[in-house]
Amino acid sequence: MWQEFKEFAMKGNVMDLAVGVSIGGAFGKIVASLVEDIIMPLVGLLMGGVDFKGLQVQIGDTAIMYGAFVQNVIDFLIIAWVIFMMVKAMNRLRKKQEVVEEAAGPSNEEMLLAEIRDLLRDKR
Repeated sequence: MWQEFKEFAMKGNVMDLAVGVSIGGAFGKIVASLVEDIIMPLVGLLMGGVDFKGLQVQIGDTAIMYGAFVQNVIDFLIIAWVIFMMVKAMNRLRKKQEVVEEAAGPSNEEMLLAEIRDLLRDKR
C-alpha cells in the first residue's frame, strides 16, 4: 500500500497540482490585498468616501454585510480577468511556437518515421 501511495504521490500530475494550488493560494492573497488595500479604497473615494467593508443592513439583531459580498465579487472578477489574460498570453505563445515548429519542417525523428512507414507500405 505504501508503494502504491508513493507512486501516486510522485506522479507528475499530482506534483503539478500541488504546485498550482500553492501558487494559486499565494496569488489569491496578492489579489485580495490589491482589491482590499488599493482598489476598493479608491472606488470608495470616488463614491464619496464609502467604505465597502462597512456597508451593512441591520435586520433586528442580525447585520447583513453586503459590502463584504460586493468586495468578494470584485475580488473574483479581478482574479478571473487576470487568469483569462494569462491563459490568453500562454495560448498566443503556444501558437507562435507551433508556427516556428511548422516553419522548421519535419524533425529528423519525423523524417525517419515517414521513411519507415513508406518502406512498410512498399513491402505490402
